[in-house]
Amino acid sequence: MDEHRHHHGFDDSTISEKKLFYVTALNVVITIAEIIGGLISGSLALLSDSIHNLSDTISIMLSYFALKIAQRPRNEHKTFGYKRAEIIAAFINASVLLVISLFLIIEAYKRFRHPEEIKSEIMIIVASIGLIANFVSVFLLEKDSHKSLNLKSSYLHLFSDTVSSVGVVLGGIAIKIWNIFWIDPLITLLISLYIIGETWKIIKKTVDILMQSAAALDYENLKTDIEKINNVKNIHHVHTWLSNDKTIYFEAHLELEDMMLSETQKIYKKIEKILKEKYNISHLTIQFEVDVGCDKNMFENKKEKRRK
Repeated sequence: MDEHRHHHGFDDSTISEKKLFYVTALNVVITIAEIIGGLISGSLALLSDSIHNLSDTISIMLSYFALKIAQRPRNEHKTFGYKRAEIIAAFINASVLLVISLFLIIEAYKRFRHPEEIKSEIMIIVASIGLIANFVSVFLLEKDSHKSLNLKSSYLHLFSDTVSSVGVVLGGIAIKIWNIFWIDPLITLLISLYIIGETWKIIKKTVDILMQSAAALDYENLKTDIEKINNVKNIHHVHTWLSNDKTIYFEAHLELEDMMLSETQKIYKKIEKILKEKYNISHLTIQFEVDVGCDKNMFENKKEKRRK
């Protein structure tokens, strides 16, 4: 006796495609300006900012295509749909940013050992233009970044570049006033370390989703809530996973008291309400059982796990 229902939450189609277009256009302009400015001024921090902006442009384009793919309906070949396209895009974006940050740390170390003279005026002007454009981009995507891990990865690119631009402007001012050229690689190092910390969180979460790790739920309370329902004896063989960062799938076996088949629908409705409202579970599959002689652990026993 199986019951299967779906509830759908945030729909990525609500995200404005125009926002992504404007942000992409801004980042193309910033990238070109900072590459030219970095080469003329000799600023590693400015060049690092331009590389970040180039990765931003690619990231946003990737996010856009992932959103389009994720909106495609389920079919006989993709019965779970295409939602994981966004998770793959988020993983790629974060991984690229991580590699770039490690490269910039190496370059900053070289600059510490061999400081180079920097034209601070050009550095300040170009970085200020980048700061304004990055701030506008962050403002455009800030709201939608809370609704999608895919958009969050792109937003993080933009936010990190905004912070980077602030650092470059302040560094340019410090160089102009005090002629301390080592501050340029110092800014690059600090920005890169910050980005590594933030991107690692996204990489870890996307890998968990792609590996079908269990959703982060309070399973003990969930078990208690369900077993409080009249005629429910035990819930066992629970499996949970996510198709993206918002959609939780839940399946389980439920042992009931001996009853009419028609009565199970009432129990299912109560379980559905609890899991949806308290645990934000949107896809639910329940297999009802009566006096089935099998392992009643909430999860599979150790022998079963080893065989798999």
